[in-house]
Amino acid sequence: MTDFMVYAGLFSVALIAATILPLQSELVLAGLLIAGKQPVGMLIFVASAGNIIGSVINWWLGYYIQHFSDRKWFPVKKESLLRAESWYHRYGRWSLLLSWTPFIGDPLTVVAGVLREPLWSFLVIVSIAKTVRYIVIAAIIQ
Repeated sequence: MTDFMVYAGLFSVALIAATILPLQSELVLAGLLIAGKQPVGMLIFVASAGNIIGSVINWWLGYYIQHFSDRKWFPVKKESLLRAESWYHRYGRWSLLLSWTPFIGDPLTVVAGVLREPLWSFLVIVSIAKTVRYIVIAAIIQ
């Protein structure tokens, strides 16, 4: 398998894991780290980029199509959205530091769009949260 295919696969899984499908990009990253064929920094960068872009897709969904939240195809369940909105109202933009967590992270990024969090602050906070998570995983594996 070429490096391009490895990076494209990791990027894709990380992106999708941050959006509507329940994928585990951490497991893919861990497997690639254990294999040891690609540079650790590049794997962290690619996984982070995919996951951050996936979160931006969620932000965009919340920002532009919030009025479709009651539709069956909407990527976040109403209960998860309400729980995330409660967190967001309680802790503000800093709740986005939890954007990497299962179950509440993805809805938080949608809520950030719904509540019109500026994209620049969203990107800074989500980038920190998502990248630090992958750095911690790499530190544990290495």
